[in-house]
Order: sequence, then structure tokens, then C-alpha cells
Amino acid sequence: MLVLLAALAGDFRLASAQNTGPQRETGYAIKKPVFGGACPTCPWGAMAEVVKAALKPYGWDVQVCYVCAGGPREARMVAGAMMPVPRGSASPPLPLPKGPVDFGATGSQFLQWAYLGIHDFAKDPEGPRKHLRVVAHIQEPTYYIIAVKADSGITDLSQIVEKRLRVKIMASTGIGGPITPTILSFYGLTEEKMKSLGGELRTETDPEHRQNLDVIIGFGSLVNAPEYNMWYELSQKHDLKYLELPDDLKAKLAKDFYLDRKNIPLGLFRGINRPIPTVARSGVVIYGRTDMPDDFAYTLAKAMDEQQDLLQWTHMNFSYNWRMVWKAFDIPLHPGAARYYRERGYMK
Repeated sequence: MLVLLAALAGDFRLASAQNTGPQRETGYAIKKPVFGGACPTCPWGAMAEVVKAALKPYGWDVQVCYVCAGGPREARMVAGAMMPVPRGSASPPLPLPKGPVDFGATGSQFLQWAYLGIHDFAKDPEGPRKHLRVVAHIQEPTYYIIAVKADSGITDLSQIVEKRLRVKIMASTGIGGPITPTILSFYGLTEEKMKSLGGELRTETDPEHRQNLDVIIGFGSLVNAPEYNMWYELSQKHDLKYLELPDDLKAKLAKDFYLDRKNIPLGLFRGINRPIPTVARSGVVIYGRTDMPDDFAYTLAKAMDEQQDLLQWTHMNFSYNWRMVWKAFDIPLHPGAARYYRERGYMK
């Protein structure tokens, strides 16, 4: 009897120790998954707010990481189930979820590159992230834009080197990965070359670097998000002339970087008085890994469909296209999401 009582007491102490140990504060099991997003005014941060609101009626309390983005960083964090860590500065400081990233949003091209292990992900020791899975592809078009001051006399970027023009260029490299460096290389525009001409090449796009510019290069969209607001601001402050990339370069960019060949719409920014052929990015992908529970992926796909109106009330130009929502390049669709889209007849 004493032996039995001692054994029972031992089991009780073990159970008590287990119950008082550290408890998970995030994750699918307790309906608090961590979403890898960006600042609330950034595109992927705005999508995080939509996802959080869409899932709330279904009993899910999504924990948003507002510092998980930064080009390819977000895809790496989701793929590696990494812990959110402080990054940069924000006022007031943004809270950090207390658990690893479970799913998130990123640009559809970034996710394709991560899945294939190319471009920004080519040198990563992890190789291709073949365990990534699409849940919903939301449309958010952005256009590659090249503009010069109207009185600069520049009609083609090739003139800068050919005519040894002393100009100041601001080229956004933060949201397009190697796309902008590829374009600069095509025209022979390097920091060294610009210095030799008495000019300057800047890759910082924050407001303090926007003075006395002659040439502006980068992705743009008519929203005042940090990634795009240089166009929002500079097109109002200056008379700009918008240039077209040569056909062979557009074809190369579209093929190598999975971009679409589209026209910059008439009137997108002040001074765009005609449709301008260019390359464009298609949208934002909500995605996770193969370890995302099927029921959660199904619910997420359902929530985004049933509450499409949440997309229109953000500051972004998000839209839901049922013909496109279930596919993004070569990245497989999560089986839970596929079940929902088949039930709805969106895919066969």
C-alpha cells in the first residue's frame, strides 16, 4: 500500500510539474497562429489586418508580426518557422508575437522565387522552399515606372551614359529584389559610373533622399504605402515625363522574374497622359507550409472569400478574383484551400 501511495504521489508531482511548465501562447492548436506581415501601412501589413478580421468570426485570434517583412525576409521567416525579432524602429513600438511564424503574406513573385530557390533565395543554404503552399492569391497590381524631370531633355535612359549627363538618380531596390539592379545594369548605371559623370545614384527612397532628383526608377502604385509613396509625392511636386523600357528588356524581365507585361494606366499619376507599356507585379499571396492544418486552410480560404468587402476598405488596391485566387505560378495549392475552391466551383 505504501509503495502504491508513493507511486501515485510521484505521478501527481510529475503531472503538476507538467501543468505548471511553460505553455504555448501561439499556434494553430490554441487558435492563435502567428501571421508574418509588415507595418500596418505596408501592403503585407494591410493584408495581415484583413486576414485577422476575416478569421475572427470563426474563433481564430491571429497574432500579427508587424516586423516580419523586408523583401525576401518574410518568406524566409514563414518557411523556417522563425521567431519574430525586433527590427528597425517604430513609434509606438509594435508588439511582437510570442511564438514562431506560422503563415503570412508576401508578393506572389517573391513566393515563386522562394519556392524555386532563385534570385534573392539562390544562395540560401536551405535551397528551394518546396514545403510552401498557397491559400489565396489576392490581386494588387504594381507597375514598374521610369520617370525623368520634364525639363531634363532625357528621352531614353541610355542617353545618361552616352551623353555623359550629370544627373541624380533615385532607384528603388527594396521591393523588387534584383529587378531594379538588372535594369540599371542594362543601361550601365552604377554608383561608380554616376560618380565619374559628376552625378549620383541613390537606392534609399525615404523622404530625406528625395531632393534634387532628375530620374526616378522603381515599382509604383497609387497608394500612400511606404513602398510606393515616393511616386505619390514626387509626381505632385514635379513635372515628370514617363519613359518606356525597350521591348527586349521588358521581355527579359517578364521571363526571368515572373512579371506580367501590362500598361501603366492613363492617369495613374500626374503626368501619365497615355498608357505606357511596362512590366507589373500581380498581387499578394496568403500562404503557409505543408504543416498548416487542412481545416485551418479551408477556413482561411472560406473567410477570405466570404468577406471580400474587407479588401476594399483598406488603403490598398486589393481585389478578389475567383479565377485567380487559387493559383500562383508553380507553388502548390494547400489541400485544405483546394477543397474549399472545388466546393465553390472556382476550380475543377
